Amino acid sequence: MEVKASLKHLRMSARKIRLVIDVVRKMPVNDAISQLKFNNKKASLPVIKLIKSAVANAVNTYSLDKDNLYIKEIKSDEGVTLKRWMPRAHGRATAIRKRGCHVDVVLAEIKESTTKKEKKVVAVAEPVKLEKLVKEGEKAALKTTESKVDGKKNKIAEKAKMFRRKAGSN
Repeated sequence: MEVKASLKHLRMSARKIRLVIDVVRKMPVNDAISQLKFNNKKASLPVIKLIKSAVANAVNTYSLDKDNLYIKEIKSDEGVTLKRWMPRAHGRATAIRKRGCHVDVVLAEIKESTTKKEKKVVAVAEPVKLEKLVKEGEKAALKTTESKVDGKKNKIAEKAKMFRRKAGSN
């Protein structure tokens, strides 16, 4: 079983990310995360987060064992490059390219599980209708009060005092 996760529009060059992901390719997930924690590159933090996201996908969606996963494939592709400029001497301008990248990871099982794992399907609740909320609000707004008139109890329905304040007055 393969589980995928991706990180899009990371504001770091793909070349810097490749230095980090080349270290952990084909490693078990636990070893890869511990290896990246002690890596002295800023690119290791988003890669750790991506690997943990892929592990969470595997555990929560397919009920796979975390210790039985390894990084089958991990790659970094070029993303959007933001083009900026910096003023230089004699009225010139030089280009600055702020590079971005996309990182994709594929996890697989070290030992294939014996049973076929099905993707969990989450039951989606019925959407709430505004009309239904308004009716419930009106029912709650009507309150019954008891008043004694001529020794008899009378139930009077009156609306709650909502929005009684006039505009401009404190």
